[in-house]
Amino acid sequence: MAAGPTTPNPDDREGPDGQGGPAGSPRGGRLPVWGIAVLLLAVTLIGGHSKGSAAAGSSPAGITDALPSADPLRSGEALPRSTPTRLLIPKIAVDAPFTALTMGSTGQLEPPPADNTNLVGWYSRGAAPGEAGTSIIAGHVDTKTGPAVFVRLDELERGDRFTVSRADGTDANFVVDAADTFAKDDFPSDRVYADTRRPEVRLITCAGDYDHDVKDYTENLVVFGHLI
Repeated sequence: MAAGPTTPNPDDREGPDGQGGPAGSPRGGRLPVWGIAVLLLAVTLIGGHSKGSAAAGSSPAGITDALPSADPLRSGEALPRSTPTRLLIPKIAVDAPFTALTMGSTGQLEPPPADNTNLVGWYSRGAAPGEAGTSIIAGHVDTKTGPAVFVRLDELERGDRFTVSRADGTDANFVVDAADTFAKDDFPSDRVYADTRRPEVRLITCAGDYDHDVKDYTENLVVFGHLI
């Protein structure tokens, strides 16, 4: 089970670090998720600041090959592309709207606004939740004002379910395959960001200890899931 985030001093607390950003050749009008690392070394989702963190990779191998294969829940049929509108995770009381995450001028993925603690971000040039491929969803664990949307993300376990409501009126239902924490200086981006044949999702936030010197957490928590 992923380690839970520590609570930093309120005077210098900065929230979660997130995910690599995209690069590579467009496919179907958008960038493949496995290309996330060519351009970006890291992104930090903190109260309006950015610092280095998760490194990115470019292996085309999917997470399907790295996770246990005993899950009795078969993968659901891929849905057409549609913008996500709301993330619902009943177990940890998440009911949050989405904002689109895009690349900034520095070549890093822009974080969700830190002034809204109940907001998740979706990398809008990658796969949409429910669409074939790997969808990236990031959220703050906390901000300078207190706990944020993914503060309890470390409670999710294999078999837990969550839903993404979509603009076309459909729901994409997911089951958790695994959850793990990774040191930011040794982030397995080929495992996390690799494109996949089936519809999968990654929920990403910060975890580990809070380093007051660099004002950042030492790890990333990643929850892996697939469409059912």
